Amino acid sequence: MACCGAEKDKEGSKVNKEISKILNEEKRKKANEVKLLLLGAGESGKSTIAKQMKIIHKNGFNEEERLSYKSVIFNNTFGAMRSIVQAAYDLKISLKSKENMRTAAKFIDEDNGYFHGDITPEIANDITTLWNDPGIQKAFQRSNEYQLTDSAQYYIESVKRLAEEGYVPTEHDVLRSRAKTTGIIEIEFTVEKNVFKLVDVGGQRSERKKWMHCFADVTSVIFCVALSEYDLKLYEDNETNRMHESLRLFKEICNSKWFVDTSMILFLNKKDLFEEKINKVPLTVCFKDYDG
Repeated sequence: MACCGAEKDKEGSKVNKEISKILNEEKRKKANEVKLLLLGAGESGKSTIAKQMKIIHKNGFNEEERLSYKSVIFNNTFGAMRSIVQAAYDLKISLKSKENMRTAAKFIDEDNGYFHGDITPEIANDITTLWNDPGIQKAFQRSNEYQLTDSAQYYIESVKRLAEEGYVPTEHDVLRSRAKTTGIIEIEFTVEKNVFKLVDVGGQRSERKKWMHCFADVTSVIFCVALSEYDLKLYEDNETNRMHESLRLFKEICNSKWFVDTSMILFLNKKDLFEEKINKVPLTVCFKDYDG
């Protein structure tokens, strides 16, 4: 019996050592881990940054992963034209011909079975025809008055390629895709033996209650602001200026008790869209006192 007891003690000691070894190894890894938390209002480009990190540091998206984005890309493309057509009606902008008006009607009638999740050659031709209509172009130029994704023009002008048989999204197509981030997404990568964990969380107001679950052990907060959205309204209420929302949220995060000892990185995103827009839309639409 004593021998049996000694064997059990020996086995138990061995198991404890293995557990301790695993825990120490995890502790060592954690000590060398840099946790980056991506925060910002909705549509600020956080998820695009996360995708770019995957492309740069994790060999990008393989074909299977890129194919998984097809439905998102097709919905983004069809949804973009639907939004522009609806805006044309709401803004009382006439289209060039009755034929184009009949074509446009197919995009806003959700019960006609026109769109089943795929961009067919017929849909691609209809989108191209409408895109060339002066009325649709006029509605597109007024996109600050309604909700339209940044990728709308890119996908619409690529629609013939998207409709090709055997279409496989490119990495650029994937980068441009837009799906609401829900929950918490983590990407881990290594740079010069340093382990980085990038945590992406949804930016819409309904998602922010989940942020606190990510606040522990954060090395740096990367707060994203879309420079180009100074004349746009939030998706959530279609009233609040997006830049004002970002400023309010940034102040809240900077003054949070959770980040007293955490470094803050302000990432000003969508510079290319800003440079294009600033020539047409003055900053005074957002900052009334600006006189620069």
